[in-house]
Amino acid sequence: MGQDQTKQQIEKGLHLYQSNQTEKALRVWMRVLEKSADPAGRFRVLGCLITAHAEMGRYKDMLKFAVVQIDTARELEDPDYLTESYLNLARSNEKLCEFQKTISYCKTCLNMQGTTVSLQLNGQVSLSMGNAFLGLSIFQKALECFEKALRYAHNNDDKMLECRVCCSLGNFYAQIKDYEKALFFPCKAAELVNDYGKGWSLKYRAMSQYHMAVAYRQLGRLADAMDCCEESMKIALQHGDRPLQALCLLCFADIHRSRKDVQTAIPRYDSSLSIMTEIGNRLGLVQVLLGVTKCWMIQKELDKALESIEKAQELAEGLGNKLGLLKLHCLCERIYRTKGQQRELRDHVVKFHECVEEMELYCGMCGESIGEKNNQLQALPCSHFFHLK
Repeated sequence: MGQDQTKQQIEKGLHLYQSNQTEKALRVWMRVLEKSADPAGRFRVLGCLITAHAEMGRYKDMLKFAVVQIDTARELEDPDYLTESYLNLARSNEKLCEFQKTISYCKTCLNMQGTTVSLQLNGQVSLSMGNAFLGLSIFQKALECFEKALRYAHNNDDKMLECRVCCSLGNFYAQIKDYEKALFFPCKAAELVNDYGKGWSLKYRAMSQYHMAVAYRQLGRLADAMDCCEESMKIALQHGDRPLQALCLLCFADIHRSRKDVQTAIPRYDSSLSIMTEIGNRLGLVQVLLGVTKCWMIQKELDKALESIEKAQELAEGLGNKLGLLKLHCLCERIYRTKGQQRELRDHVVKFHECVEEMELYCGMCGESIGEKNNQLQALPCSHFFHLK
């Protein structure tokens, strides 16, 4: 397959992909990969395959194509191609919750400076790195990376990147319980979609609606949360976006649990759990199991709650997700206090405080811990944050 033919076939695949004929697009691209002798064309088609598999939640395949793309980039001996392929490798590992590997590949990207592409990709690299630090609950470094990504987005007038960073910042503030900012940033993302997103993929709209739903639920605005989550789920189902379907199901379950409707919540958690397992989102699994635990606690089924905690703890430890562990110790503390088991209770109180220390989740001004309840926070230019009050 010659250069021109390769180009035509890639475009044909893109056209099919954009009109929602994903499987047909994948067949066209796989044919190009088998038959094309043009390394630059192969590199580009691998990029298409990586993006498509990411959106479908086939993360292991995404990683497989990213590894092949690195070999192709080496063959091309072009630092621009190499930078891009390392970013794809970082993103594949981020999706598979391999956060340490993600950070390491992002650093490799940033060390390949001086290429024209790297200047355009630095924002995406910083975003991926921020998401990985957030997965490890290293909040100050995560915020630093998100701020950097936002600067790149503004400097390059890259509205799509700005939209993605705003969604990640929404997630960041939702985790440390500044719910006002957790809502502000996805609203900003939704504004960007409305103002600039005519030709964008619908996933940007779906993503901003999902993060708004999470913040609305945390603020107790459950009807608004339901509306946003339904809007997001509709797009996710249209596009066969499995990762987003799993997150929406988790959000629906959380909304029902907030209404104390455990009967409706549990099946939603189960559906989310099965998609998270299928795609390999282990961080999502921890969040689902936390929700399930709280349902069993509402039902006073404390032994079932402890079973869920045990599964979640194993996952959170494997990921290095300290915030997940902190929440689990907190739930154990409540369970063992109810059961009157003093030794276990003390054990989890100690572990809880160890997690707070490790994450440095306390205010430098008042000394109180951050993230225990909804509080407005202020970030300094050095990315340290403290209570606004």
